[in-house]
Amino acid sequence: MALADPAGCAKGGEDSNPFPDIIELNVGGQVYITRHPTLVSVPGSLLWEMFTQKNVRSLARDSKGRFFVDRDGFLFRYILDYMRDRQLVLPEHFPERGRLQREAEYFMLPELVKLLAPKLSEQNSLGDDPCQSDPEELSPGGDAARSLAAAVPPGAASGGAAEGRRAGFITIGYRGSYTLGRDSQTDAKFRRVARIMVCGKTSLAKEVFGDTLNESRDPDRPPERYTSRYYLKFTFLEQAFDKLADAGFHMVACNSTGTCAFAHEQTDDRIWTSYTEYVFYRE
Repeated sequence: MALADPAGCAKGGEDSNPFPDIIELNVGGQVYITRHPTLVSVPGSLLWEMFTQKNVRSLARDSKGRFFVDRDGFLFRYILDYMRDRQLVLPEHFPERGRLQREAEYFMLPELVKLLAPKLSEQNSLGDDPCQSDPEELSPGGDAARSLAAAVPPGAASGGAAEGRRAGFITIGYRGSYTLGRDSQTDAKFRRVARIMVCGKTSLAKEVFGDTLNESRDPDRPPERYTSRYYLKFTFLEQAFDKLADAGFHMVACNSTGTCAFAHEQTDDRIWTSYTEYVFYRE
């Protein structure tokens, strides 16, 4: 009597599911390790189509045998997280929501596309959901505070230039460094300030700095939200001070920290590095 061939049984099982339980992916150069059930958890999606087919050899692989997907490797982490639990969790001030929506469309995840679609905010403009870093938007007294801030300050009616200006704070900060030689009386060799950063309410920052404000790190920020990711296109502190003074702001506080290190082991030249912040306020 002929016995069943164990190898044949094993081969039949492989034909029903030719993929291992643990799968390595190379997405745009980023390596991900996940389980096969996760990749096929959304029927009809691109990953479901890829990892339910019988012909494994038709899928692209990298030099180490990992399945290769030519997409954005950084954004794929959010695609994979969504496929694990069907929830969208993004970091605060996420600047690539539009690109992630495009990735969701590519991977054929219609429910994720809906979650990423821009929503109409209370200001009748397209924006993101309220961020946890903006407590004034969520607090019960937020509307009252905004109404109070929008009110014209006392005496502003008699001063035409100040009419309609809103009170608020703007903080600018910069990191600078310079080299000081052995003789402290000699001129210090100053280095160029790399960047002047701006923190405050978006509407105030745009009013003061206008086109000189670089918004690439925090685009499409609603006017009533706060941000600490803007910076200026120029690197002259005096120019920033002039713009703040012209807009009616006065400096009310400043702070600075510094560190020192030797520039070279064979010399006494020292490099001083400092970070300084200036706080401005307009009544």
